[in-house]
Amino acid sequence: MRDYDAIFIGAGQAGPFLAARMAAMGRKVALIERKFLGGTCVNAGCMPTKALVACAKTAEVTRRAAEYGVKLGEPPTVDMAVVAARARKVTLDARNGLASWFDSLETMDVIHGQARFVAAKTVTVDGEQYTAPQIFINVGARPHIPDVPGLVDVPYLTSTSIIALEELPKHLIVLGGSYIGLEFAQMYRRFGAEVTVIERGQHLASREDTDISEAIADILTRDGITVLRGQTLATVGRDGADIVVETDRERVHGSHVLVAVGRQPNTDDLGIELAGIETDHHGYITVDDRLQTNVDGIWALGDCNGRGAFTHTSYNDFEIVAANLLDGGDRKLSDRILGYGLYIDPPLGRVGMTERQAKEAGHRVKVSTRPMSRVGRAVEKGETQGLLKLVADAETDQVLGAAFLGVGGDEAVHGVLEAMNLNSTTEKLRWAVPIHPTVAELVPTLIGDLRET
Repeated sequence: MRDYDAIFIGAGQAGPFLAARMAAMGRKVALIERKFLGGTCVNAGCMPTKALVACAKTAEVTRRAAEYGVKLGEPPTVDMAVVAARARKVTLDARNGLASWFDSLETMDVIHGQARFVAAKTVTVDGEQYTAPQIFINVGARPHIPDVPGLVDVPYLTSTSIIALEELPKHLIVLGGSYIGLEFAQMYRRFGAEVTVIERGQHLASREDTDISEAIADILTRDGITVLRGQTLATVGRDGADIVVETDRERVHGSHVLVAVGRQPNTDDLGIELAGIETDHHGYITVDDRLQTNVDGIWALGDCNGRGAFTHTSYNDFEIVAANLLDGGDRKLSDRILGYGLYIDPPLGRVGMTERQAKEAGHRVKVSTRPMSRVGRAVEKGETQGLLKLVADAETDQVLGAAFLGVGGDEAVHGVLEAMNLNSTTEKLRWAVPIHPTVAELVPTLIGDLRET
């Protein structure tokens, strides 16, 4: 048995940074990873997918070039092998950078293999046992495959496997109308594929307010994507070379099918029951406000704890634990104000509560919206789809949330996020003097138009 000061299971966006911090302090740490360094973000998430989004955006701008007075000789075509290679290079560069960094840390061992608990403070990898008084689980999540008759019998794609696709689908059927599915739907439509999105609910990106969801649907349909809502999946099968998806209302023929109906934690093969670690009914590890599990000395970080599904929330998990364990701090999950983005084009930047969530939480709400067609920066760029939305408390004047769906929305929303972290009122925020011409300059205008609903 090999003894360490700390063991980290999984090399995503939380554990390795804490491991490196401890190693720099001279502690002996083991980082166990069964596949690739970097986790979802580096290998199957943010980095390769946003590289693909950039390729799709370039294709769209090229098609619209004449609107801006730029004349091109031939209609643009997309070389999918080059697109896939570009995304692959982004991943490999990041992965290799992590490997070089970890190799430079003298007291940190990187162990490749599948870790399994055999006791509360002991794990095995390929028959060898490792023990430590502190263990940090950072195993992430993977695409969830629903139990739909016939699905396992067709060559379906997931958000992981589609990244490496070097051929252009003739017709891509996307199962699921949430964030991951919508990003791939738009990018492949812009690459030149016919695309159909099949969503169970009545709204795309159903976490959002209805006006935001409808604006997202409008953006996608204007791109030529067929959006089918209120559909219950019945069967998936083959009809010659086609893949056929049947719902309770439709029958759709396609060349490829992408399964994007959610994700599930990678906790089912860790032997966590042998360590006495509790999970919820979805398999997410239960943690307290400081990310500790019910077992003393064991923490769960990142997607596997169900308390955030983003790279930035995973990294913030590292910051919380590092502050509390190493710096004498007292940071808590409940202090985190959640923000995230949807990277269709134009993107959605979201922070805090939606209008619906604020009302359900008992707030008296005031709301302001503004179409992007009335935002000077959007008009100048010729990208006027979407809207800006701000939500505040009518009694306390506190900023509760914002949804910026439009060009630059994923960046502009940070002004609201930072104001919320500073516990700012709208009265204070409205007297800022933002730069013109930007999207963010409309925040004081939105504040001035707030009305109770």
